[in-house]
Amino acid sequence: MSEQNESSPFPCITVASIQMAPHVGSKEENVARSLALIGEAAAHGATLVVLPELANSGYVFSSRAEAFALAEPVPDGPTTQAWIDAARRHGIHIAAGIAEREGGRLYNSAVLVSPEGHLGTYRKLHLWGEENLFFEPGDKGLPVFHTEFGRLGIVVCYDGWFPETFRLLAMQGADIVAMPTNWVPMPNQPADRPAMANTLAMAGAHSNGLTIVCANRVGVERGQPFIGQSLIVGADGWPMAGPASRDREEILYARVDLNVARRARQISAFNHVLRDRRRDLYDAMLGTGAPLPPY
Repeated sequence: MSEQNESSPFPCITVASIQMAPHVGSKEENVARSLALIGEAAAHGATLVVLPELANSGYVFSSRAEAFALAEPVPDGPTTQAWIDAARRHGIHIAAGIAEREGGRLYNSAVLVSPEGHLGTYRKLHLWGEENLFFEPGDKGLPVFHTEFGRLGIVVCYDGWFPETFRLLAMQGADIVAMPTNWVPMPNQPADRPAMANTLAMAGAHSNGLTIVCANRVGVERGQPFIGQSLIVGADGWPMAGPASRDREEILYARVDLNVARRARQISAFNHVLRDRRRDLYDAMLGTGAPLPPY
């Protein structure tokens, strides 16, 4: 699925952002639809496929009891296992949003699976709106997963409103960030301007030299509209694919050369977006205590 030659230490891969329309409570149908779209993306050569936030369960829960009933343990639940089977069958990596249940606690999570199985889980740090009624905020930090094609971070939706998330992933060496999301209309959003979410993703990519794969949903669920406009942003901050439509299911594709992406952090002969930070004035790792990696 990836290309590499002796002069290129990092592979050139195809990433795919799947924009789909889950329906709350229709978990089996949502998973089946995700598997069909994953198969389509794999047939187009995708190495990494990203699905929306809460892709299996839907988003607008009527009660905690409903959220609890739709959530699953990870990785042993049926949805994660179905995505693992798909990753093995197609020889790809999949990052997808899921309602995770651990004991009596619920998390708005994203799983990363590969042909080898479950690679890890990210739990959304910043909860939006009524998510606070159902989910616990993430307690696993911002892990970076090492894959055969590069280093991968994950954020979910509202996490992208906080520049610290992208910065800490970049400082841990992430090359690509998968962003499952359920973007909704922002207050006072002008109709003729790009979605605020798109602007923030582009800024996060440019400021940190990250490729960001945003997979949003479409449709209206229990009165809540979702805005689509999924996007794949290159490490220079400019869109590589999208924005997608506002109201249709579709798949975006982009070819990512990690050799070029890593060089994007050197934005001029004198300037490097990570090296130039004033570590004498502010903490390089934002107070996390994490070790400072090489650039």
